[in-house]
Amino acid sequence: MGKGGQYVEEAKAGGFICAGTLSDIDFSGKLPDEWRDFNHTFASIWLAQHPGKTRIGAGLACGQLWTIAKGVKKGDIVMSRIAPGEYMVGEVVSDYMYLAGHEMPHRRAVNWFKDSLFRESMSEPLQNSAGGITTVVNLTKYAGEISLLLEGKSTQVILTNDVTIEDPSVFALEKHLEDFLEHNWNYTELGKKYDIFEEEGERVGRQYPSDTGPIDILAISKDKKELLIVELKRGRVTDVVVGQIQRYMGYVKDELAEEGQTVRGVIIGFEDDIKIYRALSVAPSIDFYTYKIQFTLERKNRTI
Repeated sequence: MGKGGQYVEEAKAGGFICAGTLSDIDFSGKLPDEWRDFNHTFASIWLAQHPGKTRIGAGLACGQLWTIAKGVKKGDIVMSRIAPGEYMVGEVVSDYMYLAGHEMPHRRAVNWFKDSLFRESMSEPLQNSAGGITTVVNLTKYAGEISLLLEGKSTQVILTNDVTIEDPSVFALEKHLEDFLEHNWNYTELGKKYDIFEEEGERVGRQYPSDTGPIDILAISKDKKELLIVELKRGRVTDVVVGQIQRYMGYVKDELAEEGQTVRGVIIGFEDDIKIYRALSVAPSIDFYTYKIQFTLERKNRTI
């Protein structure tokens, strides 16, 4: 909706969502079915228009533009922040449209619903996801909760079908791991060498999209010579995650790394097993960390 949501009121009144990346190009008839194909065609053009920017920035900008123009389907439900803590919600009712001469020419028509959703009624995971700073955030896994909220029902905890909780006590402790790591990044061992990737002063390296799924955290070394992929796992970590992070690393090496940049991976989990060590013994570019959570009770005297 423009930088800082500057076009949100116009979009609400006019019934549309919009984007301004590559605003001089009409993509009618030029939108492939896969965002990766779109990026291959237009990322170089974006870079030519934004001197000094990186392939990471180009991949993010083009991928999110494709999502708005093509990835979102008619009938999908979209949310957009209209004021602090308030979101308008509506149904997409058109294919891609181009409005020549406007700063935000890439559009989809939306029938906005009468009622807004408010942050305080959302579960904390949905609050965190909906508050993301990137242009597009996929909230599909919260569809059940959003449907209930649209019906005027409030709930504190919604568990979606794609979440399996083996140990509820561990899940309760770990559900804020990604938030905690991001907010305390500079105090961790990783923060000594790497920074979470930023564009124009904003961290965009969290849940960075790739063609094999979102990367939990994408970071870059302080000397800009190495890119780091961080994969966070709840509970016990098995060797399956090694193949997963290697796919992310391959994507970053092929699609995002600048000339001379290397790629490294980090797996962070609560517990380990022998399989992960066997797999990592032949994967020297991947490090493994476990984390521990502690709390203490302090008994207080009854008198002052």
